[in-house]
Amino acid sequence: MSDHYVKVKVHLEQMKPFGEDAEKEGADTEEQLLASSPPASISPDPSSITTAEKDASNTSITCKHRGKSRGKQGKDDKNSCGKHMSDLSLHGSVVSAPAGENLNRLGHERTLHIKGTGKILQGKTETNGNYVTIHASKNIQETRREDGFKLARKRRPVTVDTSKAKTSLEALKLSIKQLKWKEFPLGRRTACDIYWHGVSFHDNENIVSGQVNKFPGMIEMLRKINLSRAVRTMQELFPEEYNFYPRSWILPEEYQQFSTQIRMVKENDITVNPTFIVKPDGGSQGDGIYLIRDPSDLKLMTGSQAKQAVVQEYIQKPLLIDKLKFDIRLYVLIKSLEPLEIYIAKEGLTRFCTEPYQEPSQKNLSHVFMHLTNYSLNVHSGNFVHSDSQSTGSKRTLSSVLYRLAAKGVDIKKVWSDIIALVIKTVIAVGPELKVYYQADIPPGKPGPTCFQILGFDILLMKNLKPVLLEVNSNPSMRIEHEQEVAPGVFEYVPSPVDAEVKVGVIRDTLRLMDPGHKKPSMSQPKAGGFEHREEIPMEAETQERSPDEGALPSLCLKQVYPKYTKQFNYLRLVERIAALFIRFLGVKGNMRLGPTAFRTFIRTCKLSNSNFTMASVDILYIDITRRWSGTMPDSREAGMGLQAFVEAFFFLAARRFKTLVLREQVVSLLELCEAQLESQSGVEDRRSVSCSRALPRAVKTQTLGLTNPQLGSPAPLRRAASQDYRLHQRVRPRTLRANVEN
Repeated sequence: MSDHYVKVKVHLEQMKPFGEDAEKEGADTEEQLLASSPPASISPDPSSITTAEKDASNTSITCKHRGKSRGKQGKDDKNSCGKHMSDLSLHGSVVSAPAGENLNRLGHERTLHIKGTGKILQGKTETNGNYVTIHASKNIQETRREDGFKLARKRRPVTVDTSKAKTSLEALKLSIKQLKWKEFPLGRRTACDIYWHGVSFHDNENIVSGQVNKFPGMIEMLRKINLSRAVRTMQELFPEEYNFYPRSWILPEEYQQFSTQIRMVKENDITVNPTFIVKPDGGSQGDGIYLIRDPSDLKLMTGSQAKQAVVQEYIQKPLLIDKLKFDIRLYVLIKSLEPLEIYIAKEGLTRFCTEPYQEPSQKNLSHVFMHLTNYSLNVHSGNFVHSDSQSTGSKRTLSSVLYRLAAKGVDIKKVWSDIIALVIKTVIAVGPELKVYYQADIPPGKPGPTCFQILGFDILLMKNLKPVLLEVNSNPSMRIEHEQEVAPGVFEYVPSPVDAEVKVGVIRDTLRLMDPGHKKPSMSQPKAGGFEHREEIPMEAETQERSPDEGALPSLCLKQVYPKYTKQFNYLRLVERIAALFIRFLGVKGNMRLGPTAFRTFIRTCKLSNSNFTMASVDILYIDITRRWSGTMPDSREAGMGLQAFVEAFFFLAARRFKTLVLREQVVSLLELCEAQLESQSGVEDRRSVSCSRALPRAVKTQTLGLTNPQLGSPAPLRRAASQDYRLHQRVRPRTLRANVEN
């Protein structure tokens, strides 16, 4: 027996799974083979691919004919046949097979794997003599050739419209250059893949596709009053989970309440003299912020108009480094609202005051360089230090500060864990209102872009290392240079190494995550059990999203925290379920207010009225709540009941119906009641539609049932699971949850 024959027989044994189990493996086998093939074997030259396939067929045919006259031609023919096989091995080894030994019968489909190329040939087999002839199928051959062209063809560069980028332009340009994408600084007539706006979603009103780096309504939602209201709602439901936000009062509507409470505190204990910080609702960069110790010091009027502001308890014992107060600027990416996806940058900034800290007193209340950490204020101090080092100066990297704290024995893992929990809880608090804004600007079925956004979380560490949320910036500064006086009265922008180190990475990796050429990663479910936290937060999704062009880029600096930690925080999303009801009954696309008729429809559909709560009482409730909220929101788009007013009405209805329960149990019970009524109503409508068609398959009916109520956000089993998550946390909370988050 010739060496060639032995070699082919060995190959046959390796080939058996492909011949005998082809039907079992199917497409999965092809994917594995293609994935395992080395990149060098895929040639951009179509002739090389065609030649290999032709040689495979021709060689097997030659061996077939020579097998008939082996005795006549002798040894030379064997060598000739072996030579053909050797030549073919330049493109990859062909696995052939001798006849017999349970070989496929005549006409049976065979799969031929060309080793080293990841290619598969299929076709009918014929047995004659000692060899099997495999005729390559033309359709499979053409399909493989097209796949080779697709892999070989260089991917079209992603296009980015930077015409509205404003102050983030320099960092954005560097990021695009590193990614080898294509920038359009003056815009483009045809659609771009990504639009980078400097202020809001509405910077460009003519976008109908692609992705925009701003969510509609984000600016409005993160104004200090709206953020305080959203967090306050969550504090009513989950006071222990949302104790990271200072107690707040909204001015001018809550001025009397604020004054009364402070007076009572001082009367009960004359030694107590708390300090409060006043923040204008629309202020930024520290503008208009001041400290007070008495309600009479409030500046309520701006000319003839009342000034909208938030007054908060001042944190009197912050953590100090070098005797200076500082805060953390953490960059957070909201990649998607539905489903909710949150990423946190591993690196951030720390902004230091420029005057040694002292606890507030009547003498130093006006010392802004001591009490306020805003960069835009302290940069004008004579003590401000611009440093090229990341660990010194008045602006430093977060990692350098954490390193110093770790050297002093601080548990950095716990600090990071608490910060992650703060970020997720804050996004959960503002998410429901954002969804209302989103459906108003981009109603379902209307062409429009998808959105993502980078937010700037300002976080203060207390002396006991507990993080406190100061505010969330919808437009954090992404400037990578700072203003410096180069001569008396002469200023110019010079590069800031610390800013560039942090911000370029955040923008670049945000673009990488939003690359339209990448498939959407599967939502990884968190493991059952505790809050598994490590020093570097692990993330599954983004590590699989690297294209060949990204080979030289560093690993992603953005780490996924949600849905990674869904099980730890999903029970908090009660208001989001209320918002789903609100959106369902809005009726008119693009509307943000619930009219009286829509509110009555909600009451009737969910069967919330009875002899003790008539529809007349429903109308009175609607008028009372709507009138009160319209006075607090004079700049609202239209008349009617907004989401926050609807949440108040929902709380009232829950308390009225389930009087013996605590508030959050009341809300959960009413939510389950409303969702069950809507589900049963959807089931009746589905049965009617099925009776009309009389032949709807069960699978289609199940899909229809899920689609009849798209605004509820999740099918009934998922909603029940959310309620079960909530009840589970009620049993194990608070000790177990807190331990999980801290580990």
